[in-house]
Amino acid sequence: MEKKNSVFIATSLDGYIADENGGIDWLDTFPEINEIDTGYLAFTAEIDALVMGRATFEKVCSFDIDWPYQKPVFVLSRTLSEIPKKYEGKVELLQGTVPEIVAEIHQRGHYRLYIDGGKLIQSFLQEDLIDAMIITVIPVLLGGGFPLFGSLSRRLLFECEGSKIYFDTVVQHSFKRKRIERLLQA
Repeated sequence: MEKKNSVFIATSLDGYIADENGGIDWLDTFPEINEIDTGYLAFTAEIDALVMGRATFEKVCSFDIDWPYQKPVFVLSRTLSEIPKKYEGKVELLQGTVPEIVAEIHQRGHYRLYIDGGKLIQSFLQEDLIDAMIITVIPVLLGGGFPLFGSLSRRLLFECEGSKIYFDTVVQHSFKRKRIERLLQA
């Protein structure tokens, strides 16, 4: 089975995934976008499991909704020691380095992973373990907050596979990792 780590996330025009207080209410700047499927259903149909960071897990838990995921969810955290009882059986807590955790998840038969959460995405990028990204840009400037991207120890090249515009306002870009080995073979 093909191994693939993918991101599906929204950012502000200036590249933030949450405001300075961790808020994401700015995602509703254009509420009509919530009335349509922007590819999320097709995206999640192609994954085996979700891998999210602690802050993302806590944000999802704060929503007044039923647990929204049908696939296995792994939460990576250095500070959580247990999952709240309400989410037992729905979420598994993992600790270790990103490569160790990916290997453990693969050993369990999950190869196509949805990576969610700013710091976790940054950690996966640092290890060059992101193969594809779908980034939806909401045209609002936050001026600060939690950035999607951080410092990297090396340059990573992605190619744009396409862009879509929704309601003449919101832009969604799809990127695929372009690895050096492929460049050398061309």
